[in-house]
Amino acid sequence: MRRSTLGSTLVLASLAIAQLAAPAAAQTLAQRIGRTDPAKMRELRAVHEGAGKMQFQPLLGADAVRSNLVFVHRGVILPKSGIGQHYHHQGEEMFVILDGEAQFTIDGRTATLAGPAAVPDLLGHAHGIYNATDKPLQWLNINVGLAKAYDKFDLNDPLDNATLDRIPQFVSLRLDRALLKPVAAMDGGTGTVRYRRALEPTVFSTAWSFVDHLVVPPGASVGSAYIPGMSEVLYVVSGAGEVTVAGETAPITAGDAVPVNIGQARAIRATGAAPLELMVIGIAEDLATKADYVARQQRPR
Repeated sequence: MRRSTLGSTLVLASLAIAQLAAPAAAQTLAQRIGRTDPAKMRELRAVHEGAGKMQFQPLLGADAVRSNLVFVHRGVILPKSGIGQHYHHQGEEMFVILDGEAQFTIDGRTATLAGPAAVPDLLGHAHGIYNATDKPLQWLNINVGLAKAYDKFDLNDPLDNATLDRIPQFVSLRLDRALLKPVAAMDGGTGTVRYRRALEPTVFSTAWSFVDHLVVPPGASVGSAYIPGMSEVLYVVSGAGEVTVAGETAPITAGDAVPVNIGQARAIRATGAAPLELMVIGIAEDLATKADYVARQQRPR
């Protein structure tokens, strides 16, 4: 008999809601950064009535930025385990796998994607994920709401025996460096970085506005800049560097999630021997601000 998600999915929900209730005290940038730490992960079973178990850690909560970010979660999905198919009617998520491969399901259609890859789980669409392999899978989840609130409706579908489509019947992306384009002196920085916008604003129904993929070579940097009315989360996929937010600088490394609040300029610099690779999540202050951002992007330059 499957163990009830009253012990697992409600942990996810209660963590998110608890983070809404307690505004963050004044902290340094280094303290605000969510850092992946396997020692801090807890074990969850039957997440959203899914199969098996996973290791789980919250990186950022709803108090991280003023926009409607609800959380950034990090975890490890163990072999033959996953997150059962479920709905959010007030929010959108994006499941990311950083290695291996996983079976992603959207609205009952399932396909296998090789990591690093991501699938946006859009407003009012059922979604889940299953690790059919014999290896643990590194997993990341971002949730953005219509408001700073978390809701869920489980379908009691563990997804451990899904029929697979050869071609995914849903939106997806791969963090494929071959797709990146060179950008010299990005935002006034040094050297040439590689960049692409992986998901456009039109993908999302919430104020979630974009997903970017960025690689900064050793010694290069992205200059100080901000987008009016836009918050960001910088997730470090690999490498090491430093980030400056509102004039304060902190080191960053793989597994870190950096919150950048509305109105804060941020700069990025690679400091290691390998490139610094990031996924950049943009969340507008509200839908009107997002619409204005889209309009500005469409104007002739």
